Amino acid sequence: MMEVANRLHSVEEYYFSKKLKKVNFLKSQGKPIINLGIGSPDLQPPGKVITAIANSFESVSAHKYQSYQGLPELREAIAAFYKTHFQVNVSAATEVLPLMGSKEGIMHISMAFLNQGDAVLIPNPGYPTYTSVTKLLQAEPIFYNLDAENNWCPNIEELEKQDLSKVKIMWLNYPHMPTGAKATKTIFKTLIAFAKKHDILLINDNPYSFILNKEPLSILSIEGAKEMCLELNSLSKTFNMAGWRVGMLLGNHKLLNAVLKVKSNMDSGMFYGIQKGAVEALNSSKMWFVSLNNVYEKRRKLLWQLATKLNCSFDEDASGLFVWAKLPPFFKSEEFIDKLLKENSIFITPGTVFGSQGEGYVRFSLCATIAELEEAIARV
Repeated sequence: MMEVANRLHSVEEYYFSKKLKKVNFLKSQGKPIINLGIGSPDLQPPGKVITAIANSFESVSAHKYQSYQGLPELREAIAAFYKTHFQVNVSAATEVLPLMGSKEGIMHISMAFLNQGDAVLIPNPGYPTYTSVTKLLQAEPIFYNLDAENNWCPNIEELEKQDLSKVKIMWLNYPHMPTGAKATKTIFKTLIAFAKKHDILLINDNPYSFILNKEPLSILSIEGAKEMCLELNSLSKTFNMAGWRVGMLLGNHKLLNAVLKVKSNMDSGMFYGIQKGAVEALNSSKMWFVSLNNVYEKRRKLLWQLATKLNCSFDEDASGLFVWAKLPPFFKSEEFIDKLLKENSIFITPGTVFGSQGEGYVRFSLCATIAELEEAIARV
C-alpha cells in the first residue's frame, strides 16, 4: 500500500466533512434534521449576476484559458468596491489579485511566505483552515487566545510575552468568525504597530464585512497598513455566491506578486463567465445589502429565541452569519450538540471546532429558512 506524505499525518479530515456524513446518514434514515451548523448561504445572488453569466456563454473568450490575474474589469470592480465601501484606494493593476475563493488564498499566501520551521500566529477560537494549512507546510502554529472579556480581540501585552522570533505570519479575521466580534481602527492600528515591530505579515480575512454590520472596516484603511498587511475578501457571503468560488486578495504589489507566483503554478485562471458575474455583483447598489440584511435580521431574532430556550446567552451586538452562544454552566460543547441532534434532530456546531477557547460555546447558522427556524424553536 502506498504510504501518504508525512504532512498528511499532521492534519485531520475537516470537521464538517466528517460530521455531515453522520447528519446525512440520519437524514437517509428518515430523521427530520434541521441543519443550523453550516454557513452556506441559501439565498440567491443578485439577478443581474445570473444574467451576466448566462450572457457570457456567447463571448468568443468564454471557454478559453483566462489570465492568472483575472479580467481587468474584475480587478477594476474590486478596486471600486473597496473605494466605495471601505474608503480604500488600491491600484486595480498591481494591488488586486482575484482568487478562486478566499480559502485558496490562505494556502497560496502560506506557500508564498512560509518555510519549514517558521511560526504562525493563529486566533483561538478561529477558522480551522489557518491551522491545517500551517501544519501542511510544516510550519508551527502558535495560538493566541481570544475571549469575551476582551471582546474576542488580541491581547497585545500577552502576545509580546511570547517568543516571536520565528513568527512570519499573523492571521486576523474581523469581523470574527465564529464570534461575530468586530475590530476597531484603534485595534487595527495597534496590531499594525505590533507587526512592524516584529516584522510579521499581518493578514485580515474579511469575508463577513457586510452581514449585519453597519460599519464595514478594512485593515487597509489604516495608515501604513500596506507595508505589513494583506486582506482577503470573498463574494461567498456578501452576494450568496459561495459555490461560485470568487475571492480576492488586496495589498502591496510586491507581496501580491509573491502570491501570484504560487497561484500561477496552481490553476489556469477563473472561468470567464464567473468573472463577468462577479463584476455585476461588485457593482450592486447599497440596497442589495439592505435587502440581504433584512432577511438575516429576521432570522437572527428567531435564533436568539432558540438560543434563549436552550438557556444559552449571546451578544446582540455581534455581526456576521452566525449566533455565537455561551452554554449554561457545566455543559461541554460536543456533548451539548450531540444531545440536541439526537433528541431534537437539530444540528449546530460545537465551539471546540474553532479551538480550545470555544469550549462552552456553540454556533448557530443564519442559513436556514424562517419555517425551519420556527420548527427548531417548537422542537425545544
